This record gives sequence, structure tokens and C-alpha cells, in this order.
Amino acid sequence: MRLIAAACAATALCAVPAAAKDRRTSIEPYVDAGQVIVADLSGGGEVLTYSTIGAGVDASIQSRRVEVQLSYNYERRFDYQKDVADGDTHSGLARAAVKVTPGFTVEGGALATRARTDIRGDAPGNLAGNVRNTSQVYSAYAGPTFHTGNGPASLSAAYRFGYTKVEAPSIPSIDPAAPPVDVYDSSTSHLAQVRAGVKAGTILPVGLSVAGAWQREEGSQLDQKYDGKYARADAVLPVGSGLAVVGGVGYEKIEITQKDALRDGTGAIVRDGAGRFVTDPASPPRIAYEVEGVFWDAGVLYKPSARFMVEARVGRRYESMSYTGSLQWQISRRSGLQIGVYDSVQSFGRQLASDLAALPTSFNIPEDAFGGGFGGCIYGDTGAAAGGCFTNTLGSIASANYRARGVTGVLSMNAGRATFGLGAGYANREFLVPDGSSIIAGTSDETAYAQIFAARALSSRSGVNGNLFVNYFQSGIPGAPRVYGGGANGTYYHNFGPLSATVSAGIATFDVEGDTNNTTAQGMLGLRYGF
Repeated sequence: MRLIAAACAATALCAVPAAAKDRRTSIEPYVDAGQVIVADLSGGGEVLTYSTIGAGVDASIQSRRVEVQLSYNYERRFDYQKDVADGDTHSGLARAAVKVTPGFTVEGGALATRARTDIRGDAPGNLAGNVRNTSQVYSAYAGPTFHTGNGPASLSAAYRFGYTKVEAPSIPSIDPAAPPVDVYDSSTSHLAQVRAGVKAGTILPVGLSVAGAWQREEGSQLDQKYDGKYARADAVLPVGSGLAVVGGVGYEKIEITQKDALRDGTGAIVRDGAGRFVTDPASPPRIAYEVEGVFWDAGVLYKPSARFMVEARVGRRYESMSYTGSLQWQISRRSGLQIGVYDSVQSFGRQLASDLAALPTSFNIPEDAFGGGFGGCIYGDTGAAAGGCFTNTLGSIASANYRARGVTGVLSMNAGRATFGLGAGYANREFLVPDGSSIIAGTSDETAYAQIFAARALSSRSGVNGNLFVNYFQSGIPGAPRVYGGGANGTYYHNFGPLSATVSAGIATFDVEGDTNNTTAQGMLGLRYGF
């Protein structure tokens, strides 16, 4: 529920370089086909082959008033020997910002990808072969932003509507006898924010601002409801060249409720055919979490130039100490570094909407022949917006609300024919559910990850790209194993006019401590025809 400090800056429309003001439009629909081979290197020796066909579109519009980028692909698998489950996969990302009038912008974003269903289970590094413990995820948000006053005083406001839907996993990996966790279904959310402020030296030597926000979410699972409101005042005191002391105090009220799951005669939770908990119709709403009172934070802000800023704050919120911060460095016109330290009360749906809203409207399309391109880090193609990572949220799907704390960093570098990206982070989720309602009550989990992406054009018609990644997952559920994962893949492509050919190879591994160890090698030959 952090207020948008400057709505126009968030949409990257207020200070567009002159070279970017000329309209640039690229829309390329395509069809593709591929032949995939997957070899089990864990000792089983199984080799699977199957065919894929698909269709998609890559589109970009960059002009004075409109910034849109979309990359989407639909894939259908065919295995004629029935060794691989036939299935559909949707994978895509979209970000858009449309400047309706000066200071008034409508923006939005959408994501289609696959994510791990249960943090205790398999951690597949890609989607090749029979992949267990993954679910198809769809998420989108949209809303207007308003900003006026780029001088001593300013006023900004924003509204955001979000929707998230998760399909049940088709191939689970958890022992059916293990204690179950709920399976996410869908949610809708609303977020309204407003802020007004004056710069230091306008009225007083101190810059002052006031802000307020209201957010509400309704989740279909167990009739969950989140309602949060806050108001705060902030002060900025310049103390040197580019250096300032900052602080704020506020008042907030958060309430999260849910109903109990239905239980059978033995006391076991009743689940439907998709594995989701069935809501007890006789259950009254129970308090999962509530907090009301004053919060505060203080710290330092260092901004020696328009291209570099670092801020660190410490305070007390959610009835405990809280630490937040950020670093933004525009290394060059096309390269940048971005680091964020966060602490907030979240859910899977609200956090995905926040992740989407933080992405730039112009990004490098991830190249991953085996379907994992939009589940990790996304790298911007300008230095002003380095990108962001979804792994903090998509590392595993959570059906309950939680307190989210962690750090995310992204480095994006674009120079000539070469592109390089590095993303890494750590996330801790402390679950907020009524006592005795689920095995996750009173527990937290951890996710840590790192990812490297590199690409280079060898000529105007050919190039290479590759990915390297490692992951770690730990659930606080008693007896839950640690899960490690990693892998690498690479692709060579060559264009023959509208027809392009690709050759891809990769290796992926994961280890569920004390249970499953799996290592596979993948290869693919593909053709794409662009219209």
C-alpha cells in the first residue's frame, strides 16, 4: 500500500527523451512449431519426444502519448505415443500507459505464466516434458493516475483494479497423505491513493507531504477479505548537497477475515476435485489479522543527480520493527540498476499487481525456448527503468495473506548488439491465518533466487542468447523439506526473411531434500513464421 510518490514518474511519461518522442510501432504476429526431446539424467533413463505448435504476437508502440509493449505466446503439445500429457500453455506479458491529457494517464499490465503450486514440492526450471507442481496463472491490473504541479507544490492520485486467477495443478507432486495446503483460485482488488506535497524552501525549510490510501481485496478461497486504510505525513529536510533526512508518521487500520474450511466426520478438511478447501457455509468470518494504530519511519535520502538515488528507512509498523529502502541508478541511457527492500502486508494477487505496476512499459522480451521466460526477472531496455522480478511472488503460490519482507535487485545493460541482465532476491512470507485453521498457521516460508540473462546479435539475421538460474525454497511447515533448483539453457537463431529457425538446448535440476532428485536435459528444433 505504498503511495505512488509521483504518478507521472511511475508511468515514465513525464520526462521522455527527445529521441523517444517520435512514434515507433512494431506489431508482429506469428505461428511456430517445434520438436522437443527431454532426457532423464537422474538414473531413470527415460527419453520423451513431442511436438508443439503455437501462435503469438510481439508488439511495441512508443510515442509521445502511448507506450505499449506486449509479448504473448500460446503453445499446444502433441505426443503421439501418449508419454507426455497433452496440454496448453499461455505465456505473456503486457504493460501499457496512455497519456489521455497532460497529467492524466491510464495504465495497466497483464501476465500469463506458470508458477509452483506447493512450496514443499518439485521446483522445475522449465516447462519441458511432464512438469509437476505447476499451475497456470493469469493476473492483470488497470487504472488511471493523475498528477499536477511539477513546481514547488504537487498533487497526485491513482486508482488500480486488479484480478488474479490460478488454475489447479494438473500434475501434483506432493504425497497425497501429507497435510494439505489450500489451492488458490481467484481474487479481485481495489486500490485508491492520493498525495499532496510542497518542496523544501516553498513555505518552510522542510519539504512536507500528506498521503492516504485505501485497499480492499476479496478472495474466493474461504471467502477471504482484506481491508486496509492508512494516512501519513512526511517531511524532507535537506542537510547537504543531494543529502536529506526524511521521516514520516501515520495511522492505519488493517483487517483480514476468512471463514473456516468444511471438515468431515473425522475432522479432516474437505476438498473439492481441484484440491481446494471447501468453505464451511455455517462458519462466521474469523479474524486472520488485524492491526490499528500509529506507525512511523525515518532515514536518509541521497540524490546527487537525476540519475542516482538511494534511500534507507527504519521504523515501526505492523507491531514490530520495519526496514525499507531503495536504490536507483541510471548507469547510461540504456543501462540501469534497481534495488528495493520492502516490508508490507500482501497476498498473492495484490503482490502480483504491485510487481506488474513496477515494470517499465518497454522491456527486453525474455528468450526461453522451454517456457519459463515470464516467471522470473524482466529487464528494461532503458537505463531509467532497470526492470523487476516476479520470483518473490511466483516462487510458490500462497492462498493466504501474509506479511512480505525481502529484497529484490535487477541490473540491466544494453550496449550495441549485446544485452545482459542480472536479477536476484530474497523473500520471507509470514502467513496471517486464524489459529487452527490450517497447517500454515504460525509459519513462514523463504525464497532465494538469482538469474542471469545474456544475448548477442551475431549479424543482422542471427544471434545467440542464454539463461542461468538458481533457486532455494524453505517452508516453515513442520517436516517440510528444503528444495533446491537450478539450470541453464541457450538458443541460436537465424532469420530467413519472415521465417526463422532456432536450435535450443538446456539442463535443469532440482532436489527435494530427502525425497526427489531430478535432472533433465532438453533440446528443441523450432521454426517460426512472422506475418
